[in-house]
Amino acid sequence: MFRPKIPTMPQPTGLVTPPAVIESTVGTPAALPPQPAPATPAPPRPAVQLTPGTALALVGGGTAVVLVVGAVLVSMLLAVAVTATSTAVCAVVIRSLLTRRAR
Repeated sequence: MFRPKIPTMPQPTGLVTPPAVIESTVGTPAALPPQPAPATPAPPRPAVQLTPGTALALVGGGTAVVLVVGAVLVSMLLAVAVTATSTAVCAVVIRSLLTRRAR
């Protein structure tokens, strides 16, 4: 069930041309290129050092991002709640108008 099914090639019908004949040519082996010299290893990268100012900036930036994303999510939730409430109020008003007319 999980194995792919490979389609088979259909046999050609009608006029078929014979395959072209490929002649092999014997060439002379080329000279090998010279081996490159081994590369010198790069010096180790220094470790990233956080100064107190940099750490404070990172914390402040992260806090700002969290606050902005939270405000966006809360405003979206508020928009959904207001829409649902207004839809429910409209449904109640329409229902009451229809029941008064039916009497």
